[in-house]
Amino acid sequence: MNYLFTSESVSEGHPDKVADQISDAILDEFLRRDPDSKVACETFCSTGLVIVGGEVRSDAYVDIQGTVRDVINRIGYTKAEYMFDGNSCGVLSEIHEQSQDIGRGVNRKDPEEQGAGDQGMMFGYACKETGSYMPLALHLAHITLWTLARIRHYEPELMPYLRPDSKSQYTIEYSENGTPLRVHTIVLSTQHDEFDTDEAMRSKIEADVRNILLPKVIAQLDPAAASLFKGDFILHVNPTGKFVIGGPAGDTGLTGRKIIVDTYGGHSAHGGGAFSGKDPSKVDRSAAYAARYIAKNMVAAGVADVMMVQLAYAIGVAKPVSIFVNTKGTGIIPDAEIAFRIGQMFDLRPAAITRKFGLKNPIYSPTAAYGHFGRDPYVKKVTVFRDGLPTSEEVQFFGWEKLDSVEMIRSGFGL
Repeated sequence: MNYLFTSESVSEGHPDKVADQISDAILDEFLRRDPDSKVACETFCSTGLVIVGGEVRSDAYVDIQGTVRDVINRIGYTKAEYMFDGNSCGVLSEIHEQSQDIGRGVNRKDPEEQGAGDQGMMFGYACKETGSYMPLALHLAHITLWTLARIRHYEPELMPYLRPDSKSQYTIEYSENGTPLRVHTIVLSTQHDEFDTDEAMRSKIEADVRNILLPKVIAQLDPAAASLFKGDFILHVNPTGKFVIGGPAGDTGLTGRKIIVDTYGGHSAHGGGAFSGKDPSKVDRSAAYAARYIAKNMVAAGVADVMMVQLAYAIGVAKPVSIFVNTKGTGIIPDAEIAFRIGQMFDLRPAAITRKFGLKNPIYSPTAAYGHFGRDPYVKKVTVFRDGLPTSEEVQFFGWEKLDSVEMIRSGFGL
C-alpha cells in the first residue's frame, strides 16, 4: 500500500531562524578574531527585543549590538510596521565566561586529544532520493522557501507584498517499496502586507504561488524530481486566512527550536542537540557534521541506498564511545560490520573533525537558514583578524557535504 511522508521548512524570517542566525553570526565574529574561541550563544527575540545569552571564552572583542542589528536588517526586518526592526529593537547581552569545569574537559596538552565538549549522541543520514542525498520532502521545502526569499530580495516586483516570515511543507506519496511517486500536498504560508480583503489576499497569493513561485522551484530540480509535480497536488496557501503579523512580533523566537528543519525533516533520528551558536568543540555540532559526511559518502560509494549513522561521546573523552549504523536492510554487508569499518576508516575525535572541515573558521552564518545539510560546498574569501590586523583567507563552507572519501570507501569495501 502506498504511504505519505511530510517534512517542513521555515524561512530566514521565521522567529526561531532569526534567533539561529543571530547566534551563528555572533559565533562567526568571535572565530573571525580568535579561532580558538569557545562559544555557546543562545538568542531570544520577541516584539522589539533581542536578548543574547550564553558562555564564551575568547581573546576577541565582538560588537554584539552591531552584529545583531546587521543580521536583522539583512533578513529584511527594516520597517517599524513589522513591530521588529534592526534599527530600533532593543538588544540586551547576558553573555558571560565559559565554566572552567567545562573547559578542563575540553582542553588537553595534546590538542589532538581534545575532549568532547559534552556527552550525547549525534546522527547523520543520507539517501538516494535526491542528487544531494537528502530526503525529497525536506529538499523541496527548503528550495521553495529559498526561492521565495530570492524573489523578496531580488525580484520584489513579482510578489511585492512579501514580508520576511514564511513556512513551507511538502507531503510526498511513496510506493510500498519507498519510491517517491508524486507530490501529494503543498502548504505555503507567507507573511504579507495588508490587502483590502482576506479573499483578495488569498486569491492573489495562491495565484502567484502557482504561476510564479512553483515554476521557479521546479526549474531548479533534476528531471526525476520535477516529474513528481503532476498537477494534481493539493495546495494550501495561507490557510489561516491572514498572515500580516509575523516574525518575532508574531511569535517568540529561540535558538535551536528548529532542529528537524536543520537536519533531515524527520527521516532520521535526532540526538536533541541544536547547532547554531556552538563552536566545534561542541560535538552536538561537529560530530553531527561528521556523521552526515560519513553517511553521504557511504551511500555515494554504494555501501547502502540509505544510511543513518549514530555517534556518541562522553564529555572530556576524545574518541566516540559508540558508532551505530542502520541501512534499513540496504547495506551490502551487515550494519554492525559497516559501523566497525567506519571506526577504522575515519578519525572521529573532535580535533580531527574540526581540522578536516575547517570548523574554526567563520563559516556558520550560511548554515543557520535553509538547512545545514544538502547544501553545495564552496570556497570563499573571508576577512579574518590575525594579530589584530584584517586579512583575507580562502575558507571552505559546507565541507561536510564534499564527496571526497568515496574512492577510499570503495577501496575499503572492495567495490
